[in-house]
Amino acid sequence: MFLRHPRHRALTACTVLVLALFGTAAFAPLPFSVAQPGLTADVLGKDNGTPVITVSGVPVRATKGQLRMVTIAATGPSADVHLGQVIDGWFRTDRAVMPRDAVYPSGGSDAAIERHNLAEMKESQDSATRAAQGYLGGDSAKARVTLRLADVGGPSAGLLFSLGIVDKLRGDGHGGDLTGGKTIAGTGTISADGKVGAVGGVPLKTQSAARDGATVFLVPKAECADAESELPHGLRLVPVTTLKGAVSALLALKKGGSVPSC
Repeated sequence: MFLRHPRHRALTACTVLVLALFGTAAFAPLPFSVAQPGLTADVLGKDNGTPVITVSGVPVRATKGQLRMVTIAATGPSADVHLGQVIDGWFRTDRAVMPRDAVYPSGGSDAAIERHNLAEMKESQDSATRAAQGYLGGDSAKARVTLRLADVGGPSAGLLFSLGIVDKLRGDGHGGDLTGGKTIAGTGTISADGKVGAVGGVPLKTQSAARDGATVFLVPKAECADAESELPHGLRLVPVTTLKGAVSALLALKKGGSVPSC
């Protein structure tokens, strides 16, 4: 009769326990969100048949080219994320794994978080309008601006909204477009006094921008390093800190002048 050594029995028991823990972890939901490149939208164009930017009370110019705001798409706050998804996300350049609390406010229901994100979008739109009017000055203060973009929340489209308003009201100041007829993408919050703020998720946003035809990407200067980490081929980064600086960079691009780089 063969008797196992107690150490062998202990080792076998530990192995079984570890395998059981890994098996449980593989199926247990984890406190992470998995994000990927999301939709983009041309703020100079239409969303579901409705102009994204509507201006009344002052003359409005026709525009060419595109100013595309960009998003990321993340698993919802109540979605179950499992170990396999987390491991897959760590090894893919078109995925990002983030703590759920870093993506969504903690303690809220899906509906409450959606209301929070929409409120942030509304505040961003108001700041974008004030920033554009402050930059333009003069008769633009009389303009009534309405911004509409369905199914998008958060403040990260602020810079692009402001640039869209400027393009529709003044363009390049000489009858042409800010875009030079090109597809320009970008991201960044905007304050009422025209300061551009960081947003997060930039490596994924550059991928969605390149996918949808952009050749230039306006990025908050503080996020240059993040943007460069997974930069798609053929997409040029232009760092910005203010609305005025963003407009100046676009005008310089159009003229072939010197433009800031990351």
